[in-house]
Amino acid sequence: MGMCLPCLGGAAEDVVETPDPDTRRRQLAEAAEKRQKETSNRGVKNPEALERKKRKQEEIEKQAMVTPSPSGGGGLKWQMG
Repeated sequence: MGMCLPCLGGAAEDVVETPDPDTRRRQLAEAAEKRQKETSNRGVKNPEALERKKRKQEEIEKQAMVTPSPSGGGGLKWQMG
């Protein structure tokens, strides 16, 4: 006959306790962040250089938003005909 209860036959070592919900939630969040980092760096030889390039591109875009273009604004022209 098989053993049904963990208190019989020394099967208590086989029982795995589930962590409380807060700990479990934190572990899942950490695992998700790790997967996202691994996915974002897949196929990239130098992730630091890629990050610098992204930051530089964002700064250029931010500067373009702040400074008006020299051609007079948004580039749209009105024609009355």
